[in-house]
Amino acid sequence: MEPGDSLKARNKKDAPNRTFTLTQAQQMIPVLSGLLRGALRNKARVQKINEEFKDLSTRIMVNGGIQMDIGQYSRLKAEREKLLQQVKDALAEITATGVQVKDLDIGLLDFPCEVNNEIILLCWKLGERQISHWHGLEEGYAGRKRIDDRMLKADARRAKH
Repeated sequence: MEPGDSLKARNKKDAPNRTFTLTQAQQMIPVLSGLLRGALRNKARVQKINEEFKDLSTRIMVNGGIQMDIGQYSRLKAEREKLLQQVKDALAEITATGVQVKDLDIGLLDFPCEVNNEIILLCWKLGERQISHWHGLEEGYAGRKRIDDRMLKADARRAKH
């Protein structure tokens, strides 16, 4: 079983319009964290490969052509394509659960949550131990507020049902 398989199995049925309780979102953090870390590692490697291609292109232009190892170039190109697909797959897996990827570079995720008949977004960033902030649908990261009693009470109410 792959790290995200249990996540897919639990959440596939209603993922696009799903809302989460604070507890449900919190329980997903370990798996989501692993998916984000893998995507970031792969993205960093893609960027290194792109730099190698750029350097090669510059050397070719400056020297009016050079001899190069076509096999190595082909392997790097295949590796880059594989890594890009893995990044896309990780993001698709996260999105399929109903979680919104807001910024891959900083590992920023939003979890739709219903509080007093209003949809808000629980906001978590890679490296944070737990979800401790939220914001409105239009506010974004800059408008983050600390989780308050209103969210905790809504979480407790939904847990009872």
